[in-house]
Amino acid sequence: MSATASAREIVLASGSRARREMLAAAGLHFTVQAADVDEPAIRARLLKDDASVEPKRIAAVLAAAKAEDVSGKIGGSLIIGADQVLALGDELLSKAPNMEAARAALRKLRGRTHELHSAVAFAEKGKVTWAHVATARLTMRDFSDAFLDDYLLRAGDRVGQSVGAYELEGIGVQLFDRIEGDYFTILGLPLMPVLAELRVRGIITK
Repeated sequence: MSATASAREIVLASGSRARREMLAAAGLHFTVQAADVDEPAIRARLLKDDASVEPKRIAAVLAAAKAEDVSGKIGGSLIIGADQVLALGDELLSKAPNMEAARAALRKLRGRTHELHSAVAFAEKGKVTWAHVATARLTMRDFSDAFLDDYLLRAGDRVGQSVGAYELEGIGVQLFDRIEGDYFTILGLPLMPVLAELRVRGIITK
């Protein structure tokens, strides 16, 4: 039996493969339309307005911006926007544009604990109607340079697809000593709260 209880269309406002696979594996029927928002500009504006703005706030604003962008273009659909921010102390890390940047990021994260803040927002008719932010803490082990070289070789271009240059669902799990938090949150979408809210709304079967 399908998890979908209504004919209402769900649209994922994200091009993330991991988010798409999570929703599909959960049995949801949805389409994908990536949002067209200037993420670096939004981050920069938030930090300019308040240099001490919390990373989870940045993630929440970005998720909402994505959901509202697509919702403004698709009238009667429920839009799901999501974003993830990696915080290493007071420093925010972004996706690595190339292999050398990935190497530098992993050296910075090595032997330290960082936080992943994953935000999700539902939007309808251009306005956010529900939002949630979840946080996970991850501690990388003090791996050797030899392991790092082998990891980057085996992971290949995929290191640039995720903030922090790792995918926990693959070989990236070998980078870690300890993980505290929800698995789906780490992958980029707090899936349990999303499913619970969809049930409350009658969009999927209770």
